[in-house]
Amino acid sequence: MPVFRSFHVYAPEQLVVYPAQGVGVIERLERQEICGQEAEFYIIRIFTNNITMMVPVANARSVGLRAPCSAAEALAVLESLRDRSTFTGYSGQNWNRRYREYSERLKSVSLLDVGYVLKELILISGEKELSFGERRLLEQAMGLVTSELACVLERDAEELKAFIENFYADVLAKPEKDD
Repeated sequence: MPVFRSFHVYAPEQLVVYPAQGVGVIERLERQEICGQEAEFYIIRIFTNNITMMVPVANARSVGLRAPCSAAEALAVLESLRDRSTFTGYSGQNWNRRYREYSERLKSVSLLDVGYVLKELILISGEKELSFGERRLLEQAMGLVTSELACVLERDAEELKAFIENFYADVLAKPEKDD
């Protein structure tokens, strides 16, 4: 394996979180020449979709690459999901504006921001049918939250999904339609 002279924040086999993609592992460091310039890259395999990403070492911070949250932060995220006091309800606001806001929050370096999107969309689903785009964002937010919490709390992601869904059992329980 080549030796690099520059400073690396992350090392091979270290877990990292790439915003909007989720938890992955640094498989290796690589040096490549691109357009006549040598650059170093983290080669990261994302667990949820098994894709491999090349992240320039020099840009790692600016793209939001980070270590997984601490156990205390993970518990704070779970507590924030349980707290509905900040939800004001679906007010019919412009879907495009909400979509942009939620998309930006999913790219955030803060798992609390991702949790906010998850909570909002679940609660909105109790007031109206979610559109296809909203359902996609909800699934993405749930995947990002549960994968990182599973990693940090050493629990199964599906178990955590069920635990979170239990917070919203009253909202997620859809009444049967009479035919």
